[in-house]
Amino acid sequence: MDIVEFHPTADQLAYTFGGVEPVMGIRPGTALHLWSEDAFNGVLRTADDRFSERVDLRFVNPQTGPFHVEGAEPGDALALHLVDLQPARDTGVSTTVPLFGGLTATDRTALLHPPLPERTWVYPVDRARGTVGFVPHGDGPGVELPLDPMLGTIGVAPAGGEARSSLVPDRYGGNLDSPQVRAGATVYLGVNVPGARFSLGDGHYRQGEGEACGTGVEGAMHSTVIVELVKGGAPPWPRVETDDHLVSLGSSRPLEDAWRIAQLDLLRWVQQLVGFDELDAYQLLSQTVEAPLANVVDANYTAAVKVAKRYVPGAAAFDGLHADLRERARALS
Repeated sequence: MDIVEFHPTADQLAYTFGGVEPVMGIRPGTALHLWSEDAFNGVLRTADDRFSERVDLRFVNPQTGPFHVEGAEPGDALALHLVDLQPARDTGVSTTVPLFGGLTATDRTALLHPPLPERTWVYPVDRARGTVGFVPHGDGPGVELPLDPMLGTIGVAPAGGEARSSLVPDRYGGNLDSPQVRAGATVYLGVNVPGARFSLGDGHYRQGEGEACGTGVEGAMHSTVIVELVKGGAPPWPRVETDDHLVSLGSSRPLEDAWRIAQLDLLRWVQQLVGFDELDAYQLLSQTVEAPLANVVDANYTAAVKVAKRYVPGAAAFDGLHADLRERARALS
């Protein structure tokens, strides 16, 4: 297995999906050891830092990549297996941002009351205990929370020559902000342009479902990823496979449309894998799926819909590719 390490310099970071030249070409089957900057570009470090004073909105959610995958063509499926995600700093940061978040007025939900005040929280990382520490500004106890690293952004270049902000999730992936995108998962993305041009970033040391305040515990990340290519069979929306679940991710506004996209995509996926007719699949999934929110704050909202594999016996995406990647990951480690 080819193993490639890449730590981008500041001028190599990308801020869109599409519209950026690849930083390098790689072959399918390559393992990448990558470093990615946090969503704030590393400028928020203390509880006294304020988003509006320190963060340049042109340079948020920096991406590591894009990578050109040899042989990838539109209509193919790119498989990205997340072998390992590890914090690259000793602290993570979260903040409230004016006119951004799930429980405040925004520029799209225009209300008379003023935006919530800015505040920054710094979460110390305890690697030995596997925790991040919540430190309140006011009264109340500190709380140890389990580390649960995930990638907020992962995606390929969109179709049609588009360049989309790294703040936006859509059918090409992007800023999905889904805790389903964690170590041990395989993410499947449909290739839209030759080479796929995938990138990733926006590491979160943990995040609750929905990302209610608009930010997770943001932090720079060390990611180990195995890249594989399946000719044909591109999924219409991002899909995730774990040892126990099949997951579809849909992004849109309003939120119920994001849920509908994910629900329908999972239904079609299960039909393809198992052979149910449409109404049988609809009925079975109606009784078995879980629907954890990913985000309700981004330019598009994202919903995950997932089903436990025990309810869809015989479902083996891409002839068992996830299980094969898990074996390769164990050999790599």
